[in-house]
Formats: sequence, structure tokens, C-alpha cells
Amino acid sequence: MKQIAFVFSLIVLMFGTLANRATAEDIDLTFLLISDIYEMANPKSKRGGFARVNALARAERSKGGNLIYAHAGDFISPSLLSGFDKGEHVVELTNIVPPDIVVPGNHEFDFGKETFLKRMAELDSTLLSANLRQADGSKVAGFEDSVMLTYGDASDPMKSVKVGIVGLTLADTPVLSSPGDLVFSDSMEVAAAQAKALKADGADVLVAILHEDIATDRSLYSGGLFDFVFSGHDHDLTVNYNGRSVMAESRAEGDLVVAVDVTFSVGEKRGKRRVKWWPNFRIIDSATVEPDPETYAKVESFQASLSKELDVPVGITTTELDSRKTTVRTTEAAIGNLIADAQRSIHKADIAIMAGGGIRGNKVYEAGTELSRRDILTELPFGNLNILLEVSGETVMAALENGVSQIESTAGRFPQVSGLTFTLDASAPTGNRVSDVMIGGGALDMNGTYTLAANDYIAGGGDGYSMLKGAKVLVGGLSAKLLANDVMVYIRKNDSIAPTVDGRIKMK
Repeated sequence: MKQIAFVFSLIVLMFGTLANRATAEDIDLTFLLISDIYEMANPKSKRGGFARVNALARAERSKGGNLIYAHAGDFISPSLLSGFDKGEHVVELTNIVPPDIVVPGNHEFDFGKETFLKRMAELDSTLLSANLRQADGSKVAGFEDSVMLTYGDASDPMKSVKVGIVGLTLADTPVLSSPGDLVFSDSMEVAAAQAKALKADGADVLVAILHEDIATDRSLYSGGLFDFVFSGHDHDLTVNYNGRSVMAESRAEGDLVVAVDVTFSVGEKRGKRRVKWWPNFRIIDSATVEPDPETYAKVESFQASLSKELDVPVGITTTELDSRKTTVRTTEAAIGNLIADAQRSIHKADIAIMAGGGIRGNKVYEAGTELSRRDILTELPFGNLNILLEVSGETVMAALENGVSQIESTAGRFPQVSGLTFTLDASAPTGNRVSDVMIGGGALDMNGTYTLAANDYIAGGGDGYSMLKGAKVLVGGLSAKLLANDVMVYIRKNDSIAPTVDGRIKMK
């Protein structure tokens, strides 16, 4: 009798399992990723820009399937027009085909807290950032830490999947930008807490959308807390899958956009519900995408309004100028010398330091190029002021050491200088890389006093230049002029310029 009951129970269990499996079904979901889009678009460009990105996103949405279109930050700044309207045009272009989720990057804070809050409120997207808080610890208005999205038939666990998504913003934002009193917690610690909470809330799949450096991306990816790690900030195309987790980032400016098509299979194993999945990566070259007509018309309108003011000649460079990221952030650059010389000349300062990350054109100007207002503002888009400080020799040394402290990661703090020379040993330990500093033909006097021209960003402690924050301000505030304007005045005064790499930074 017991045997008959056992067999009957086994048959019921088997048929029940088969029934569950019969009702289970696959669920398809596509992740479309963008980040680090600054320029509206150059009509001559073959790829990238808002018009092509919007066309691509519109095409993906038109397919009618499940789609999460995510923006991993950096778009309000820096761009040429943003220097004038503080990113207003960027929001207008983004909202034509708005992302489902936006996680702010460090450049969203370049114009201060008030502008950040205003621009974020104007976006037609869900805003996520779990490690961003007001000074009192409360959430920032309009932001959530995470969101839970259900796909399939929510009433049937065998026909649905729950996707938990957390947003994270670069923890170093206060160093790199100007967020005021907003607080940024450690991304890894917050991510771990959020993953635990989402799992407890029933998430089948965990997704981190973050604007962080590659080291943090890799830590989250290898740690296995999240199934999907989608990032921005590093600008490079990244696609990885280790059999357990995905890590992906699209190339900056929307040049190459990553789409990840995922099929979730809901089933049962040993009486427990299981969700399996497999990613299919699509790398979309935006050169193959026809620009979105609505967006392109807006871009053309914005460009036309700028041209009257910007396409005005400033002067001719008789030497080549290279403003590419790797150049201005790792070595002495002729364009860096030009800008630093202009800073020092305007203030008649002893020395000048310009952080390479503030030079943003990312291009090469051939010898004989006639530079325009547009060129200068493209290179210096942040609207920084040219400040004059009084500093000690000890402060100068500390500033130079900070400037070269992250050369391995092409950090924006790398110093372009004027009025001084130094030797750099990039292989030496951080804090001991600078030697043989010379100012005005003599060795740096650690106890001496010097006048230093610098933009208001690093003068206020940005990019790790905290040693400058307490320096005596000789010219600042209402008395200081826009750095870009000072550079234009310097070039005009000389009519033609011939900056070169002349040995200000000697590599050991």
C-alpha cells in the first residue's frame, strides 16, 4: 500500500513538474547602452552624435520587444554650446528619444549643484544613483537608488522575470567636478548593500548601471554580485562575459554602441524555480545609422546660432598643436604650453599650471591652421576663470606631484606648465616622481613665494589640487576673466603663434 502511495505521489510530482515546465516560457530583453556623449555632431563626422544615437534608439524601440535603454552619464558638459547654456540644449536633444534610465556622471555637476538639479529634473527618464545624497543624508529630489522591473506575465512566476537595477555615480565626483555639498559614497560598498536588498525583494537578475572608473567596473564584474555591469566614464568600447557576468561599455560620443540581447529561460530544478540566461552582443557602428531627422534639424539650428559668434578668426598657429587626450594627459604638449603661457602672460605670474583634462578638443591642428573662437572654446569649454594665487615653493612641489600622480590612468590632473621645468620619473612611487624643479632659471625654493596662474577649478582644489585651495588669492572672483578669453587675447596679441614642446617636462 505504501509502495502504491509512493508511486502515485511520484507520478503527481512528475506531472506537476512537467506542467510547470510546459507553462514556462522564454523572455527576451535587450539592453541598449550609451554614455559620454558631449558634442551635438559635426555634419562631416561619419559616426556619433545625438542625431545618430537618437536614430539608433528609435529603431530599437520600434522593434516592439522588451528594451532597457540606459545612459551611464556624462552629457551635460563639456561641450561648446554647454559653455553658454549650461547643458540646456543637451536635455532638449536627449528628450527627443529619452533613455529609460539615466545615471549621472561627474560632468553633470560641472556647472554646480543648482544647475545639476535643474537639468536632471528636465529629463524624461528614470533617474538612479544609490550613492548620491544630500548633505543631510537624504535622497536627492527626483532620484531613486534602484528600480525593479518585471517582464513577462507578472501573475505567473514561471512566465516572468524580475530585473533589479541599481545606479551608481563616480565616487570621486567632488574631486573632478563641482557638486557643492552633495555627498558621494563608496560605489563598491553601496553596490553590495543594494544587491542584497534587491535579492531580498525577489530580483532574479541584478544590473548595475554606473559611471565609474574601469577598476571599479572590473571589481563589480569579477565579484559576481551583479549579472550585468554597464558603465561609462572610460570612453572605450568594452565587452566581457565570463560565463557568469557581463561587463559592457559603449565607446564615447556614440561612435560604437553596445546592445545586449538576452533570453531568460524560467524553469524548475529539484523543485526550485531557476532563471537561466545567455547574452548576445551587438556592436553597432553608428556610421551605419542614418541621423534622426528631428534631432538633426535641432542640431542644425543650434549650430547656426553659434556660428555667427564663433566662426571668427583669432590667429594662426605656425606649428602643429595636438590636443588628443593621451597627449595632454601624459606628456608636455605644445597646446598645453600655449594655454599655460597665456595664463602666465595675462597675470605676469611667475608660473602657471594647467590641468591637461581641461583641454578637450581631442584633435590635431596642422601647422598653418587659422584658429577661431570656436577652436579655443572647443578646447576650453568649461567656462573656467583665470585665477592668480600666491603660493609657497612647497605648495608648487605638492601640486606637481599631484599632477603626475595618476599618469598611468591618463588622469586629467596631469600638469601643463609655464615658467618652470621639472623632471618626471613615472616609474617612481607616487609622491616621489618630480625632481629638478627650476623656476626663472633657479632651483625651486621650497620656502620661497611664487605667483601662480591657474584656472578656478584646480585653484579650488579640483582634480586633487587640494594644496591650492587655501592659497592666497591675488586675482579671483569678479576680477578674474574667462580663461578661454585670455587665451584668445594672447593669440591675437601675437597675431601668429608657434608653440612647441621645448623641454619643460623631461621624462626620466
